[in-house]
Amino acid sequence: MLGGLGPTELIIVLAVILVVFGAGKLPDIASGLGKGLRDFKNVMQEPEEPETGDPSEGPPDETSPSGKKPEDA
Repeated sequence: MLGGLGPTELIIVLAVILVVFGAGKLPDIASGLGKGLRDFKNVMQEPEEPETGDPSEGPPDETSPSGKKPEDA
């Protein structure tokens, strides 16, 4: 079970964590851990995008150098 950790060891580890971090911080820690694991899982499932061409080449801007959109002719 969990690499040789029995129920007694898990209770001791959880008690030490509770003493070190306090009851008020545990929800924040668990939330952050959950978000981190979710982000990691999403990144691992995304297909790898192949690099093509020059990264500076992108879609043409729809604005002129003055920052205004060109009018349709």
